[in-house]
Amino acid sequence: MSHLQFKHPRMAAVAVASLAILTVGLAGCSATKSSSSYTIKNNKVALSDSQIKKNLDTKIITTRQDSQKVATAKYKAAAESSKYTLNSPYVKVNPYGTSPLSALVTFKTSNDVKVTYTVVGKTDKTSISNTVKGGYTTSHQVPVVGLYADTTNTVKITATTKAGKTQTKTLKLKTGALPTYIKNATITTKNVDKSKMDIGKNKLTVINRTTKQPFAIDADGAVRWYDTNYSQHTIEQWSDGHIMILSKKNQNSDVYNDLIETDYLGRVYKEYGFANKTSSTDGGVETTVIHHDVVELPNHNFLATVSDGSKYKEDTLIEVSHKTGKIVKVIDLKKILPKSMWAKFKKGTDGKIDWLHNNAVDYDKNDKSIVLSSRNQDLIMKLDYKTDHIKWLYSGKKKSSWPKAYQKYVLTPTKGTITTGGQHGLYLLNNGGKNSANSEDFMLYDNNVNVTNGNKSTSGKYSQAVQYHVNAKKMTITSTWSYGKTLGKANFTSVIGYAEKEKNGNVLIDFGYKAGGQQSNIIEVTKSDKQVFNATMKNAASKAYAYRAYRVQFYNGAYSFDATK
Repeated sequence: MSHLQFKHPRMAAVAVASLAILTVGLAGCSATKSSSSYTIKNNKVALSDSQIKKNLDTKIITTRQDSQKVATAKYKAAAESSKYTLNSPYVKVNPYGTSPLSALVTFKTSNDVKVTYTVVGKTDKTSISNTVKGGYTTSHQVPVVGLYADTTNTVKITATTKAGKTQTKTLKLKTGALPTYIKNATITTKNVDKSKMDIGKNKLTVINRTTKQPFAIDADGAVRWYDTNYSQHTIEQWSDGHIMILSKKNQNSDVYNDLIETDYLGRVYKEYGFANKTSSTDGGVETTVIHHDVVELPNHNFLATVSDGSKYKEDTLIEVSHKTGKIVKVIDLKKILPKSMWAKFKKGTDGKIDWLHNNAVDYDKNDKSIVLSSRNQDLIMKLDYKTDHIKWLYSGKKKSSWPKAYQKYVLTPTKGTITTGGQHGLYLLNNGGKNSANSEDFMLYDNNVNVTNGNKSTSGKYSQAVQYHVNAKKMTITSTWSYGKTLGKANFTSVIGYAEKEKNGNVLIDFGYKAGGQQSNIIEVTKSDKQVFNATMKNAASKAYAYRAYRVQFYNGAYSFDATK
């Protein structure tokens, strides 16, 4: 990931007894020797891990999969039939009823061929091309993504033999109009330089909305994919090319407690259900469990930011088994951070105590740790995932203001380093690459709101994307790049937002709550801070602004569709 390049981490899960002694040495940090480690007793909290597991009651459900069995059987029969050829293929637009700008094309060939397809774009650099995974074969199931809405699309299917001989079939695929909540969310673009954008041959910009349908746009701002399932906060691409969408049982429900593993065609591969016994994400009657972020672990389990069902909310993480749907690890941050942070924090309008508001998690392959963003403490931090030991902490809170037992974990900012305020979307760069366990680089979106420990002098004046470098040997932090300050108050966003570094070095920034949520402004800038893409979404309806924006391959090389499996 960058994010919808997405997170693919590594871990070893070990459950920690909820009231055990937490040894907080420099586990993984080499600023001091292990002999100087000391202990912090876990804070006593209302709920045990077992009670949290009971409250969330995670399980695998099959509602959507069961509803798709008839369709999948039909596509299986088409794949096994010899009557469909390249010249006369089986074609189904919107094969599962939830992805109207996709299609399935199935046929057989007499010789082994490799198949590619192209959805012809309306302007330069807007065509979407993909090669079907599987190499040279005689049976072909082509998952076509990137159609235009309310258009008779031109799609070219090309079969290439091992000798290099090609044959192309041109299809005309008709699609329907966009749904109201996407059509009304008008997109305008400016400062577009497609030659400098990181779009390749098949990348689109996913608009991950706070509610309503997620969708994706091309460099012209045209919608080229959407899912009819309403989503909230969470849409992540998994290592096999599937996507995880947090949705709800039906459009009229207030609760987003169905986490769906699906693909860009709309086929559902797995679904996880959660109980409605936890606190709300936004107040009122909602009881959504997963509130902001989900990351895939190396064993394909997922780690999610959740509320635990107590009077406190959005301060817990759970690891859920992809095989059983059960919780196998709980991290309650009330047990790890100082009690002074949460014991006297004021209740919100929903009666819950939102002292932390943990809104991002990423897993570090280099040292098997997790990094977290906690908006309401203006805090970013790193924990050893196996032990839950603190590795480092950073906020505007002075080191001397931390309880003595925590002070050696507080990073020292180098001169000019940006203090985060109400930040969002923290994630690691070059994860699993050349970085060592003693240094990390990461990106975040700094709302620049002084919630508790932010920068009072600049709070509310601008928002920005910021890249940081942590030197864990010296226990220092340095901001190495930022963009947004020059845009000033016009692009200040009090809540939400995201920043993603692209493969070519550009950064895609989502000023998601511009003008108090009336607009979402997505900007791509180069290393030299030149804008090469600027898209604004207006009239997005209540709570339908862009929570995050990702630049995504539609689809990546790991993905394949096979109705026979």
